[in-house]
Amino acid sequence: MSENIKTPIEFAQIQAQTRRQFLGWGMGGLGALYMNDAMAASGHTLDLARNPSTPLSVLPPQIKAKVKRVIYLHMGGAPSQLELFDHKPMLARFHGKPAPEAFLKGKRFAFISGIPKLLGPMFPFHQAGKSGAWITDRLPHLEKSIDDLCFIKSMRTDQFNHAPAQLLVHTGDPRTGHASLGSWVTYGLGSENQNLPGFIVLISSGGITANAGKPLWGSGYLPSVYQGVQCRSAGEPVLYLDNPKGVSRAERRQVLDAVEQINRQTHREYGNPETVARIAQYEMAFRMQLEASEAMDIRREPQKVLERYGAQPGKTSYANNCLVARRLAERGVRFIQLYHWGWDSHGTPTDEGLNVGLVGRARETDQPTQALLADLKQRGLLEDTLVVWGGEFGRTPMWENRGGQEMAFIGRDHHPSCFTIWMAGGGVKAGLTHGETDEMGYEIVRNPVEVRDLHATMLYLLGFDHRKLNYPYQGLDQKLTGVKPARIVSEVLA
Repeated sequence: MSENIKTPIEFAQIQAQTRRQFLGWGMGGLGALYMNDAMAASGHTLDLARNPSTPLSVLPPQIKAKVKRVIYLHMGGAPSQLELFDHKPMLARFHGKPAPEAFLKGKRFAFISGIPKLLGPMFPFHQAGKSGAWITDRLPHLEKSIDDLCFIKSMRTDQFNHAPAQLLVHTGDPRTGHASLGSWVTYGLGSENQNLPGFIVLISSGGITANAGKPLWGSGYLPSVYQGVQCRSAGEPVLYLDNPKGVSRAERRQVLDAVEQINRQTHREYGNPETVARIAQYEMAFRMQLEASEAMDIRREPQKVLERYGAQPGKTSYANNCLVARRLAERGVRFIQLYHWGWDSHGTPTDEGLNVGLVGRARETDQPTQALLADLKQRGLLEDTLVVWGGEFGRTPMWENRGGQEMAFIGRDHHPSCFTIWMAGGGVKAGLTHGETDEMGYEIVRNPVEVRDLHATMLYLLGFDHRKLNYPYQGLDQKLTGVKPARIVSEVLA
């Protein structure tokens, strides 16, 4: 025993400390080697020593890309396709009749009980544009851009509750812990603008996101640098982004440099790739001080543009967020996610049903959505931007008689068997309607499209093979589309 160590207890403490250090260094080094090998194998090289601040650099796609960015307009709560896009005159004829047994036997519903009555469309439909697509009279502005839209009326899901259905739509799995669609896109393509996050989330409707919350834009098992950054369209884009009073930018730079040295030392000791992500996020926040506020300041827009969107500077609204989305697309943000809650059209005072709630949501979103499409098209951005609009499932063709009672507000229950989304922009056929439901709007009769098929198609348009864009985690090559077969919906591709 060394003469400098006075007792056996001191010797044991030093021995234990040495073992911990050895295991920490060893496992950290192995982890770093594993991460580098894994990233290199998938076409990514994360150079931890030379380039810690640019993990979002643009990477070459696996196939020729048709679009550079995505704007995803999520209508939280699931809009009723039967009131907006899926015209069913036969359902109108049988309005008020008891639902047939085939609609009920062996089926699961969220709230329907007993034998509900069939519920015809609440609003008139008509054909519009050169494509002759059917549309409700609740969307007079969107009708102006109807020939730019590609409808998929045969979407389906296996989830009938909001949170798991939203997770499936946005992460490819109904359980939490998986990487979101936006995270996969930024993981694959990086960001064109190093002063802004590659994945930005904007929320309207009183700040309510959706039932599943922030996991909808989480990075899951991907490094946290790829998760979505929630920003605000009024006030500071990100809380506490600005320097505190009395702290200059130069002083903030000195603090960050000192913190970076500590983080680099930590990475050398433990090799945790999340340390690299932390360095990158600090640097991103510093650079965002220069560009984020300008990018999201809609006061810089001409008055006629504000009026076209129905935007009001200083407020939080879907209209403001649509205008911000166009400004972010211009500045190279790769994935822009808008959430607008309130489409859950149950027959309750909270949801206000189809006759009040859906009318309000349509009015809030109709003009801004069309303005966004027209603005992107006018500026030449629509040709390399993919715009996606949709919810998490559809609504039943039956009146929701919760507890066996009809209510003052007319509502429809959750319906996973069929729903409608639309896409617009680069790589998709404008003026096309794909898929079809039966005469009552209950089941798909032609060209069903699974959520994973939609994901595979979106990745293809962005230049990636969904089978090859993967990430090693828990012994599996994790993919957005999961382990079940997925197909590219080639019928909708231009």
